[in-house]
Amino acid sequence: MPKPCTPLKLSTSITLMVSAIIISVLLVVYVLFFVQMNAEEQNQLRQKAMAIADTLALSSTVVDGLEQKDHSGAIQRFAEQVRHKNELLFVVVADMKGIRYSHPNPWLIGQHFIGEDLEPVLHGKINSATHHGILAPALRVLVPVYNAQQQQIGMVALGIALDTVYQVMSESRWIIYWTITFAALIGSLGTFFLVSRLKRIMFGFEPYEIANLFEQRDAMLQSIKEGVIAVDNQSHITIVNSEAKRLLQLSGSAEDLVLDCASQHWLAQLHLEEVLTSGKPQRDRQISLHGSELLANTVAVTVNSQVIGAIATFRDKTEVSRLIQRLNGMAHYADALRVQSHEFMNKLHVILGMLHMRAYQQLENYIINTASNYQEEIGALLRKIHSPEVAGFIISKIRRAHEAGIKLTLDETSLLPETDDVETTHVLISVLGNLIENALDAINGVEGHEINLSFHHYDNHLHCTVSDDGSGIDPAIAARIFEQGFSTKGTERGIGLALISGHLEKLGGNIDFESEPGVLTQFFVLIPYQAKS
Repeated sequence: MPKPCTPLKLSTSITLMVSAIIISVLLVVYVLFFVQMNAEEQNQLRQKAMAIADTLALSSTVVDGLEQKDHSGAIQRFAEQVRHKNELLFVVVADMKGIRYSHPNPWLIGQHFIGEDLEPVLHGKINSATHHGILAPALRVLVPVYNAQQQQIGMVALGIALDTVYQVMSESRWIIYWTITFAALIGSLGTFFLVSRLKRIMFGFEPYEIANLFEQRDAMLQSIKEGVIAVDNQSHITIVNSEAKRLLQLSGSAEDLVLDCASQHWLAQLHLEEVLTSGKPQRDRQISLHGSELLANTVAVTVNSQVIGAIATFRDKTEVSRLIQRLNGMAHYADALRVQSHEFMNKLHVILGMLHMRAYQQLENYIINTASNYQEEIGALLRKIHSPEVAGFIISKIRRAHEAGIKLTLDETSLLPETDDVETTHVLISVLGNLIENALDAINGVEGHEINLSFHHYDNHLHCTVSDDGSGIDPAIAARIFEQGFSTKGTERGIGLALISGHLEKLGGNIDFESEPGVLTQFFVLIPYQAKS
């Protein structure tokens, strides 16, 4: 498999790009400069030649010489003086027949003027053109000559060698060379500082590395099992992963969600705006959106002690509850095994002692009585509790309470039928687990106290009571015990009662209590319960 090509570094890419732009611009400027300069220089020379030609056409030497057909050479001498003084290529004076009266080459005096531009000037038109004559390529200007009666008697032609233009341009070329050098230097410095600034902004990463990180981050956000929503400091959504859209029943892109007015409702529900304002995180908040119970955590995003946004992570509380129930079930199972292991070791010690004493008859009676008592205890429980899951759970709690020196009893009139509703069973076990554990905490390991359970089923509802004779609930805090996060046991507590209250409410049930501190505390649970046929 061929190795993929490594993209160019940011500094290399910007340097090449800026260099190409600078070189292209300078080349265009160079060409435009010389085109414009050439046109401007030719125009200036044309104006100069035109002024000299007009002066010659008005001079008495030229006018008198043409009228008198003077062949004494006065026109030639005058024309040559003007030519040398003004550094012209030629000065030619001709009559209306095109016969020269002056020329830098004396041998051509008296011969016919050569050029297609002669005809217009003989008809009184001033003419100028670039022409390759006998001497060299030149810029020629031709003007008519008039006598005192305003009759045209000839013409004056002046020529300026184009080499003069090229020479002026060559002398000015160094200006553009220095300009190009200066522009290249400024461009190089600008490129260096631009690259350095971009590097600092991107924390030293190359663009392709940032692209790879962005793709990895997006893949990670879309793969996690928690919903993630991020907003900037203007409450504009910047990140919404697929799990968040599923849980909140959203559709469309993040840009569409920003424009959705309804999104402001769940932005407030997730405490994003509150966190943006206060900067304080919101932990383990229970919220209800679109019929779903969610457990959310919202934190601020700060850079240099400035809040620049907020992120909310949340997941379906039902899944969290199921996980907690599984963990509670494992804990109960471990407790039951530990208690049974302890009792089994005690029984093994008794059996071993009787074997050493060779009291075989007493050993037989002990084993039979032990097995019989266990069967009676389990049988009595199963006659009242028909649900195997709940029965196993209660047995484990009885063992745990017995180990702590506390008696956990089941009311003689209790009856719990079996149900096919797995969700109801899970909720019931979660409720009983929290209430029994709270009762054990209230008794605080003091022996001689008692916890009592009772179940009564009628009219497709289950009435459950959990009572204890522990320390009870202080009336001052009684109204707050179902608040999430409220606990008298320290920080990071106060989730259990709020959690089971939410579960019961979701199923259509409820929970209530009464307490007389130091005497009796009772929790009453009502839950819809469809018995198995």
